[in-house]
Amino acid sequence: MLARILIVLLPLLLISEGLWAACNNLLDYTHRRLASSQEVNLCEAYAGQVIVVVNTASRCGFTSQFEGLEALYQKYRDQGLVVLGFPSDDFRQEMADEQDTADVCYINYGVTFPVFATSSVRGDSANALFQALNEATAAPRWNFTKYLINQDGEIVERFGSRTTPLDSDLEARIKQLLDG
Repeated sequence: MLARILIVLLPLLLISEGLWAACNNLLDYTHRRLASSQEVNLCEAYAGQVIVVVNTASRCGFTSQFEGLEALYQKYRDQGLVVLGFPSDDFRQEMADEQDTADVCYINYGVTFPVFATSSVRGDSANALFQALNEATAAPRWNFTKYLINQDGEIVERFGSRTTPLDSDLEARIKQLLDG
């Protein structure tokens, strides 16, 4: 009887151990989607992918980078890239109403990559992911700072606001990671 129980439970324990190992990294945080009540655990949703994490703002001189970020996502998503947007008012350039932020992202720029609820990305009030990113590299100096994370959930490089999503060092590094 005990042998039968072990035969049934052992695969479940191994699966749980594998999930724990994959999620015991930088991405093991839950964030709410923009203008939604849906909570997403980043590790469960995006583990094993190349990830670009970017802090965004709707009223910034770099806001047009949404177009390039979306194009980058469309170009490489089938190969394993995901872009994760985190609106923030840390630089006083984000809308006060979350639905207005969503309209800028989804309607004005046609964003289809995951965007999360407005949160802080600097200092003690930074969301959990950005606290980890800031500790490992540096806090964003401005909107549209991009953090590149590899398939193992490790930070590869941080790119400043002036780095465009396409035809840039960022895109070159993404290609390297995706090509293995």
